[in-house]
Amino acid sequence: MSKIQWKGGALLAPVPACMVSCGTEQKPNIITIAWTGIINTHPPKTYISVRPSRHSYPIIKESGEFVINLTTSALVRHADFCGVHTGAKVDKFARCGLHTESASEVSCPLIAESPLALECRVTEIIPLGTHDMILADIVAIDVDESLVDEAGKLHLDRADLAAYAHGEYFALGKKLGSFGYSVRKKKNNKKRR
Repeated sequence: MSKIQWKGGALLAPVPACMVSCGTEQKPNIITIAWTGIINTHPPKTYISVRPSRHSYPIIKESGEFVINLTTSALVRHADFCGVHTGAKVDKFARCGLHTESASEVSCPLIAESPLALECRVTEIIPLGTHDMILADIVAIDVDESLVDEAGKLHLDRADLAAYAHGEYFALGKKLGSFGYSVRKKKNNKKRR
């Protein structure tokens, strides 16, 4: 496969298009974030990268809390709207017809329409240039009951999650495998005689 070389740049895809809620239930805000991920398992840690000039930045910095709400295909238009409008001028919850829901461990609200939310408490802010990386402990996870089976297993495939890749939104497609499937022993389907 022949490749051409470009200068280093911010090209990693796909990434989540998360709707990060912050503020209070009385004065909530949403910022759309694609630069996020898991950075540690024990303790569970995540990050979001935010430009200090964004309206949500001082809200998160002062409160020390935020919620990462996963975006479904049905929420993509709302995520896009929240990414191109500032909460300084627009009540994004009202304009998008979204509803707040109380979180269990942090004071900022969840987005009720999101099927999965990570409640986060800020541990460190690292200035990196255009963005500051906001490191946080994941102190609670809120999961819609419809995503959990009778045995308590999470089925994210039921959530119809969306992803973002180089300026475009995509619905996640078909399952290709599960962790460890490349080394898992195959079941013997031959019947004994």
